Amino acid sequence: MLLLPSMMCADFSRLGEEIDELCAAGADGFHLDVMDSHFVPNFGLGLGDIEAICRRSTIPCDVHLMAENSDVLIELFAKAGVKIMYVHPEGEKTVNSTLLKIERLGAHSGIVVDPGVSFESVKESLPVVDYVLIMTVNPGFAGQKYLDYCSPKIRQFAEAKERYGYKVIIDGACSPEVIKNAAHLGADGAVLGTSALFGKDESYADILARLHADS
Repeated sequence: MLLLPSMMCADFSRLGEEIDELCAAGADGFHLDVMDSHFVPNFGLGLGDIEAICRRSTIPCDVHLMAENSDVLIELFAKAGVKIMYVHPEGEKTVNSTLLKIERLGAHSGIVVDPGVSFESVKESLPVVDYVLIMTVNPGFAGQKYLDYCSPKIRQFAEAKERYGYKVIIDGACSPEVIKNAAHLGADGAVLGTSALFGKDESYADILARLHADS
């Protein structure tokens, strides 16, 4: 499983050290949340934060755009060094156009599947995405409980990934048990927040090594 620390949960008083430690510990990439306070009632990382993380990081960075009309923002994040961009289909006027624009800018495109979004509703976008980010909580806030009814959807998207050529990543309340179960269902990666990685007594290296081994 790809293990992707959510940098919204990092200690920003020592951000540079956090980035260095996570890179050295074996993280596979950084997950960066952007919120516009309209699509979800919260704020996430800003462009300056993302530029700093991408500049310091030795591993790929993705951005999860919880925003309306993300097509007007993606060029900024491409210039910042983001390698993967996720957009919500319900936030875009023409989501496939946005996904193709991401590809033209040299990044990988991803679509976000909220708990209330079905496989069938995004099926026509799957031929033009490299990643599917399945939300296992409602987007916008950390610290939520895993939604069990999302598990069958993980399997459904995983069973179709070879046909369409994408990877499945899960995001939300990703505890070690959730990660192990998602791997069994066919997911390729998980976003790590406070449920598995941040705020623990163990080192990042020990936690990530165990999570890699168990998944």
